[in-house]
Amino acid sequence: MSTSADPRPGWRTVDIVVAAVLGVAFGVVFWAWGLLWNGPADAIPLPGRALLYGVWLVPAVLGALVIRKPGAAFFTLTVAALVSVALGSSWGWTLVVQGPLEAAAGELAFALFGYRVYRLPVALLSAALAGFAAALYDVFVWYPDTAWGSFRIPYLALTVLSSVVVAGFGSVALTRALADTGVLDRFPAGRERAAI
Repeated sequence: MSTSADPRPGWRTVDIVVAAVLGVAFGVVFWAWGLLWNGPADAIPLPGRALLYGVWLVPAVLGALVIRKPGAAFFTLTVAALVSVALGSSWGWTLVVQGPLEAAAGELAFALFGYRVYRLPVALLSAALAGFAAALYDVFVWYPDTAWGSFRIPYLALTVLSSVVVAGFGSVALTRALADTGVLDRFPAGRERAAI
């Protein structure tokens, strides 16, 4: 990915609209992914099922790579979490807390680089931080009686791995694919698609 941020300060209307559209679209994906997690994937015992987790963290990384403004990761993933709650996610209101926590962790990676670097390593760091925050929340809220050695550490490791592969590498690939279609031409990621 490129290093350049959008040189225009502040959020444009198109930034808000695109981030919201990504958030809503992934909110629907989240809801459907929850059906898979609690349905067919339920046959995979935890902590192994954590390998499916990365999908829930894509909007944070993707939103930042596309919008390239402070708050993009946070906004996009938070909208996605709220939409999934509105659609009837099995985790209900807890996502109102967990979504923004994961989003803030994903946002942190881009903030650490002053919102100037949008390369693969930063995208992977964003995904890893979001995955770690998600798994940490889970082990304390959903699995409080589990042991660190046999459950929590493997769950944390597998969630971070899934996040890096799916949300990190996946978001970079998706940004490149979108840029190649021309739909991101109003964003730095689109204008620099030859260099991505």
